[in-house]
Amino acid sequence: MSAQRRRKFLPSLSRTTIVHGLILAVVSITACASLPLTSVDDVCSIFRAKKNWHRTALDVQNKWNVPLHVPMAIMYHESKFRRKAKPPRKYLLGVIPWKRRSSAFGYAQAVDGTWQAYIDSTGNRLARRTSFDDALDFMGWYMNKSASIANISLDDAYRQYLAYHEGWTGFRKGSYENKTWLKQVATNVSQLSDRYAVQYQHCANDLDNGFLRGLF
Repeated sequence: MSAQRRRKFLPSLSRTTIVHGLILAVVSITACASLPLTSVDDVCSIFRAKKNWHRTALDVQNKWNVPLHVPMAIMYHESKFRRKAKPPRKYLLGVIPWKRRSSAFGYAQAVDGTWQAYIDSTGNRLARRTSFDDALDFMGWYMNKSASIANISLDDAYRQYLAYHEGWTGFRKGSYENKTWLKQVATNVSQLSDRYAVQYQHCANDLDNGFLRGLF
């Protein structure tokens, strides 16, 4: 092979190698960002598996002044972090599948009307209930409204959940008072929120550090 031909071939090979390397790096990074959740009872495990979720949670915390462990605990109890979660169906005569109990859908289990109110309030016309980013932002917005409308502290997971479930009007009327089951769920949310808060204290610095965080 002549020297001239070698000079033409080597630069081309070098560019190909670089392109292949970049593709492999992107694939590797994408795989790391979409690892399956292994323990939804541990917020550190969640954020290690879903590094982009951690960044979203920090953004929501900063934007709405909501402690990230509260909406994360509420989301767990609403959808178990399933993007297309829906409420169970009603059954006619106990056997025939019928309508679902509500229009709740997605990570945050937001109903149609409240989701539309969020879009109208924030101007986020492209928001989707199947997007973790949008769903958590919705929850931050809702909790912030609960603080101003119903005077509920942003770190009070128990009462925030009751308002989330019953709506602001229902909460102010005390519609949850005779719902023992709902108050138990709110207690569970509060306890999980406390656990998430303690867990996060031990991993926040580790999650913030490292080269890969900035890529998500």
